[in-house]
Amino acid sequence: MARFLRKQLNHTKHFAARFGATYFITDSTEPRGLNQPCHEKTMPVLFKTARIYHEQQRWYLKLFLLMPDHAHALFNVSGDCLSGLLRDYKRATARISGVRWQRNFFDHRLRDNESAAQKYDYIRQNPVRAGLIAHEDSWRYILTAAELDPGQG
Repeated sequence: MARFLRKQLNHTKHFAARFGATYFITDSTEPRGLNQPCHEKTMPVLFKTARIYHEQQRWYLKLFLLMPDHAHALFNVSGDCLSGLLRDYKRATARISGVRWQRNFFDHRLRDNESAAQKYDYIRQNPVRAGLIAHEDSWRYILTAAELDPGQG
C-alpha cells in the first residue's frame, strides 16, 4: 500500500492571531482508527490539561470534544503561536497519558462572516455523524466553556 506524505501546513503566528483569532482545530492520534482519547485513563488528563491552558489564558476554550482517534476544539488565542501552543499541549498530554498524537494538525481560523455557533454545532454533531451515539447530549467526552467558566455560561 502506498503511503502519501501530507503537506506540512504553516502554523506560525500571523496577523489575525495577534488580535484574538478563533480557531477550529482537528488533531488526530497515531495510528488512526485506534481509540486512544476516549478512555477513563486518558480523558481526565486531556481535559485537565485543557483546563490548565484555559486558566493560564494560553487559549480561551469554547469547546473541546474527544473522538476515538482525534479531537476537535474551538478556541480563541491571543498572541501565542498556534503550532507552539498545540505542540506543548500534545507533548504534555502524550507524556502523562500515553496518547500518541500525529505530528501535525488541521486548523481553520474563523473569518468575519463565519459563525462560531455553526462550528460549535458541527463539532457537537461529530459523534452522531460517526454513528457512536443517537443524540449529541449523550456524548460524555466533551468539555465546554460553561464547565470552565460557570459564571459566564
